[in-house]
Amino acid sequence: MRREETVPRAVDIDIRSNRKEHLSLEVSCGVDRKLTITYYLHSGFSVAMEDVLLVFDYWTGEQGELPQDKRITPEFLRTFREVYVFISHEHPDHLDPVVFTWRTEVPITYIVSADMPIGTRGKRMAPGDALTLSPRVQVKAFDSTDLGVSFLVDLAGVKVFHAGDLNFWHWREESTIKEIEEADDAFRQAVEPIAREEIDVAFFPVDARQGMMYDAGANYFMMCVKPRLLIPMHFWGRAEIATEFARRSRCRQTEVLALTRYGEQIGLHFTEDGYIDVSLLTPPEVVVSSKQNTNELPIVEVPDNRDVDLEGYDSADPFADSDLPVKLDE
Repeated sequence: MRREETVPRAVDIDIRSNRKEHLSLEVSCGVDRKLTITYYLHSGFSVAMEDVLLVFDYWTGEQGELPQDKRITPEFLRTFREVYVFISHEHPDHLDPVVFTWRTEVPITYIVSADMPIGTRGKRMAPGDALTLSPRVQVKAFDSTDLGVSFLVDLAGVKVFHAGDLNFWHWREESTIKEIEEADDAFRQAVEPIAREEIDVAFFPVDARQGMMYDAGANYFMMCVKPRLLIPMHFWGRAEIATEFARRSRCRQTEVLALTRYGEQIGLHFTEDGYIDVSLLTPPEVVVSSKQNTNELPIVEVPDNRDVDLEGYDSADPFADSDLPVKLDE
């Protein structure tokens, strides 16, 4: 089905507000479906529709940063009839061994890249492969510019793309011009077949370690593929990177929403008339000021990590060796 290239109704979603905000986008999907998307850490997300759950590149962190009460548990998994765990490649930040313990509690189908070590449990997929996992779930594998693959999942008519480590990877301070050109060519070639697909939701890297070019891959992907909704990932805990990208990169074809807090959720309602209604499901964290008078209403201070100071560098910034200046409140 062709996309309607009309301008979506642009409504700001204030992720710091206590109000439940909505956003409507025109999309290609002509079915009535509801999704819940949950962000865990780094590139880890789950996508739930009715009794089907997709889990992508789940990771609890190098030091176990993901709080216990935000982690996926067997009790949570048991609420679904179909559970699919996708592992794009073997890098530790995309694969937490805990995912393989879940199968002792719940029937799970694992979908892994074909270059995973021999013996890794799961259905192995190489770029170009396609699988039908159930009447409601079909998956295609595409190339990556690092290890493994990227996944496109058709979930009952809603197309969900997870990039894994697909990105325009370059390291300006270390790479030669030739290496950067080769990385650019490899990325463009990898994106070309994906651009033939219609994608409703895409998860894509914005890696702050790449300095001012941190969003080069994501912007090119948006320009070529035109997903209806893009959610940045792989920002290594730098929430301000994801939120700044979302603030300034939304465009006529693609809305961009940043999920940056552990366990943060949005609800997507794909309507029959071709819209996505987006709802913020997770209330923001608030801090009650200690300066308030007990006879007065509480003063609620909402943490603001969305502002990025692009005026200059901060010598105390641990990322000062990159060329992306940020505002640090610490």
